[in-house]
Amino acid sequence: MKPTAQVRFRVSVSVVVAVLLSLASSAARPALAATSGSAVIWSDPGDIRSKDLFNGPGREEHRPALPVKFLKEDNSGHNSKFDVEDANGTKWKAKLGIEASPEVVATRLLWAIGYFTNENYFVSDLPVKDLPGHLHRGQGYLIAPGHVEKVRLQRHLEGQKSGQWNWQHNPLVGSREYNGLRVMMALIANWDLKDENNAIFDEKDGTRRYLVTDVGTAFGASGDRWTEVQSKNNLKAYQSSKFITKVTPKYVNFSFPRFPPFLYVFDLPHFVHQVSLRSVGNRVPREDAKWVGSLLAKLSDKQIKDAFRAGGYSPEQVEAYSKAVQKRIAELNLL
Repeated sequence: MKPTAQVRFRVSVSVVVAVLLSLASSAARPALAATSGSAVIWSDPGDIRSKDLFNGPGREEHRPALPVKFLKEDNSGHNSKFDVEDANGTKWKAKLGIEASPEVVATRLLWAIGYFTNENYFVSDLPVKDLPGHLHRGQGYLIAPGHVEKVRLQRHLEGQKSGQWNWQHNPLVGSREYNGLRVMMALIANWDLKDENNAIFDEKDGTRRYLVTDVGTAFGASGDRWTEVQSKNNLKAYQSSKFITKVTPKYVNFSFPRFPPFLYVFDLPHFVHQVSLRSVGNRVPREDAKWVGSLLAKLSDKQIKDAFRAGGYSPEQVEAYSKAVQKRIAELNLL
């Protein structure tokens, strides 16, 4: 009996996916910087229950002194950005758009349990001196002459940036702290795991700090979707996304990062890269996932809500997002 057209189509799709998975596996690149020195990705957070998640790692004293002065546009990356200097002479990177709010929240949750992060703040209405009358990108966020809405201000990090790192190939692979970071990416649903979003900073004592410097795709779907609105900062998508898909005595699999829509195969480099990152959410040691859950469990309801308040969310969104995050924390603590 000849196979039906539907069966032939399914077989064809399966073959294509298998080929792409093979390509993705071989496409993982080595670390993009030398690995001399002591590599660290986490430090003991101390008393988690006492941490201020509204102000985050920069604390109240590092908040930008407004107004800021426009310096130049930054045309790198996907999001609208420009450099500014505040009234104290501190330089900041201003990011506009859909990633501004979730990045501020994600940074605070990572920092709270010991991961290295940027210092950033959300400003709902940012006064900017010398702002050009027209921006090449982000013009839609100008709400009045010299005023921009919904801005993430990120302080320039101290230390010497020496390169980027890759999720599959870095000196920390296999460590509890590295596996914990994999869990955190799944928990906040930060699916854009490009090398350029990861950085290594060299300290004077020879320590090399590894951190994720861009976590703006958080709190939406667990993978790239058709539009930004579906993929990032989407409460319904975050609430409805499955978190843990499989638990064995030794390992945990997360529904993260999900494959992009199959028609993205016509943008083959992007599709292959996204498929290759599926390994980040698979076969995470169960004990390491439980360890992250035990740290997150020390956060109070108020601390988690403060993180979302810091991102400029409405009271209704703060409540809903906080419950969704706490639900995922509870799943980790049931492992």
